[in-house]
Amino acid sequence: MAKGIPYGISDFSRLIDQNYYYVDKTSLVEQILNNGSEVTLFTRPRRFGKSLNMSMIQHFFEIGTDPALFDGLKISKNTEICEQYMGKYPVISISLKGIDADSYEKARAQLIKTINREARRFQFLLESDKLSRVDKALFSELLTRNMEEDTITSSLQELTELLEVHYEQQVVVLIDEYDVPMAKAHENGYYDEIVLLLRNMFGNVLKTNSSLAFAVLTGCLRKSIFTGLNNFKVYSITNTEFDETFGFTDEEVKTMLHDYEMDDRYDEVKEWYDGYRFGKADVYCPWDVINYCSDHIEDPYLPPQNYWLNTSGNEMIYHFIDGLEDQTGVTKEELELLVNGGSVQKNINQELTYKELYSSMDNLWSTLFMTGYLTQRGEPDGNRYDLAIPNQEIRNIITEHILQMFQKNVKNDGTMADSFCSALEAGNVEQVEALFTEYMRQTISIRDTFVQHSRKE
Repeated sequence: MAKGIPYGISDFSRLIDQNYYYVDKTSLVEQILNNGSEVTLFTRPRRFGKSLNMSMIQHFFEIGTDPALFDGLKISKNTEICEQYMGKYPVISISLKGIDADSYEKARAQLIKTINREARRFQFLLESDKLSRVDKALFSELLTRNMEEDTITSSLQELTELLEVHYEQQVVVLIDEYDVPMAKAHENGYYDEIVLLLRNMFGNVLKTNSSLAFAVLTGCLRKSIFTGLNNFKVYSITNTEFDETFGFTDEEVKTMLHDYEMDDRYDEVKEWYDGYRFGKADVYCPWDVINYCSDHIEDPYLPPQNYWLNTSGNEMIYHFIDGLEDQTGVTKEELELLVNGGSVQKNINQELTYKELYSSMDNLWSTLFMTGYLTQRGEPDGNRYDLAIPNQEIRNIITEHILQMFQKNVKNDGTMADSFCSALEAGNVEQVEALFTEYMRQTISIRDTFVQHSRKE
């Protein structure tokens, strides 16, 4: 009997204990240790397995872990690393993906709750004979809802210090989706306040912290708030290191489809969900492949779905396409080229802050690249990349919004529509041609040239 599909499961221990299907990414542990950076940031688009990888890292290093979780997995073959590092560290692990608020006050309260939740895992510190009365009073502050600003910004650093005293061992710190609060703050007008709060909190725990063994962070954008950290290493979607550790490789997808007796679906899955280029690796979006397998177990005849579309907002593509109305025809021609399977060369800036994402069309190209709407083809020329739409799913997302814009223009331009209909009724060929030409000039042409030759009309 095939293993269960891990739909929406990002807890590594639950996935292994309950016998869900797992695509083995445990070699990431070995790569992190060999890399040797004190602070490592991985930037990837959403739904590429960041949270599951972070959970796996936590369960490998954390004191009290069950070594059986890793039986038969790649990392278990490196007995030296397992004996030296598995289950040897206190680990602080927080995720900021749930901080989604329409005001700074609410976001601050959600951050406090996140700190509270992690601190509660270490309540045994209140009984530790290695902590002083002052230490325990300091820890008690991390369990309260009414933290002052300086308590919030020092919380993770102080927790590493207290855990080091108790265990006599430096601490591993994991921060998943570090930049989600900043994305939400930018949308809702309190960006500067949340950036200051998080910059101070991250700076305290990650910079000149003698209790820190090492830290791993994930997010969508690069180190927009980590200026001054000289112990910091970023691995983005353009780096060759770690390029296969987020996302499924072609061989992993073939194996998964075979295990669920879906070998005949390979071409369809590749057309719809492959096409991303991280470093030198071609990868699929894991969320899509998992959902596809899950749905086709229930309904083998279900057409491919746009799973990625509903995982969060698609503001980036809306800003890009809506902004075309204010641009020259060159940008519209470039979008036509993309939706028809071509590529465009653009200068990519990976150091954007959330305040800069939509500030220019150049920045929007970079944003679409970093968030997974576009991917690279071939080899870059410095910071210039050949950009293309990765697959059929993303093409559908983009063309759907183009069609929405098309329909909106028809509705808004009632005069042109009425004139066009009247010309048709009157048989005025010249006027029909003129109006139709003008209308097509104002919109985007979507031709059926992106799909495989066997699927073209």
